[in-house]
Amino acid sequence: MSHTVDDGFAMVNAAHKANRMVQIGSQRVSSVLYAKAKEIYDSGKLGDVFEIAAYWDRNTASGAWVYPIPPDANEQTIDWATFLGDAPKRPFDPVRFFRWRCFADYGEGLAGDLFVHLISGIHFITGTDSAAQRAQSTGGLFRWKDGREMPDLIETLYDYPNFRVAVRCNLNNEGGEFIGFYGTKGTMIIKDSTLTYRPQDTRPKPESYSIMGWPAALRNQYLSQWHEEHPQPAPLDFNVDEESEMFVTPAGYNDIADHQANFFSAVRTRKPVVENEVFGNHAAIGCHLANYSYFNKAVAVWDQAASKIVRG
Repeated sequence: MSHTVDDGFAMVNAAHKANRMVQIGSQRVSSVLYAKAKEIYDSGKLGDVFEIAAYWDRNTASGAWVYPIPPDANEQTIDWATFLGDAPKRPFDPVRFFRWRCFADYGEGLAGDLFVHLISGIHFITGTDSAAQRAQSTGGLFRWKDGREMPDLIETLYDYPNFRVAVRCNLNNEGGEFIGFYGTKGTMIIKDSTLTYRPQDTRPKPESYSIMGWPAALRNQYLSQWHEEHPQPAPLDFNVDEESEMFVTPAGYNDIADHQANFFSAVRTRKPVVENEVFGNHAAIGCHLANYSYFNKAVAVWDQAASKIVRG
């Protein structure tokens, strides 16, 4: 949504001042698959979720933003001054124009391009309405050493009030898109266009490991007492065991089309959009936290009262 933290808040303020409807463009928020994931999350079937892990990995030149440069790219066909805007002035450079995500003057690299979709999806599913409290990043530029400034591998750990999130983007291996929710009662995985829910067997079980060092008589006494305190259900009291569930998007489905349709519908009906400027800004702040930590080699802390990132 924004190139800097200040940009994001300026956009939010402009939308509110003008009283306009704004929808940010992370299409996963409109995905039927993510809606199903939110349904499962809200149902409590996962139990308490304290850990979420996500990644989006690519292994192609296009995935690394090495886009081809049209042969007619020149200062007559490109408005270079308008492209630069308030970025530092420099001579015309078609590489910077067509591969702008690689350069800090114009883009936010992997965090701004891919983290944002993962963070938006996590915020949507968990009902999170705030930015991460702090972030710590590591990574590097290992393979795509073509003059870019952004890393081709970045991993960030985020602190939220009730859970922790680990996010990775790697341009050196094709891993696809993944978000995992690890709860006390179940695990939910979104992998590309597939959603899987797998319950965990949380029924009480007698200890089996540590008592192997006990004398046989004490071990047998413990097991006998345990089974007495945890009897099998009586006839007619048994319930079926819950098994894994899998959901996939239908053939031909496109969540970008749904996201656009949601916006058009909101404009027509005047009902709230699915991803407003405040939601989008919270996700963008997470991207800025990741890059701040990476480039400063420090923990990035979100100072909500001051609306800025501070060194932790």
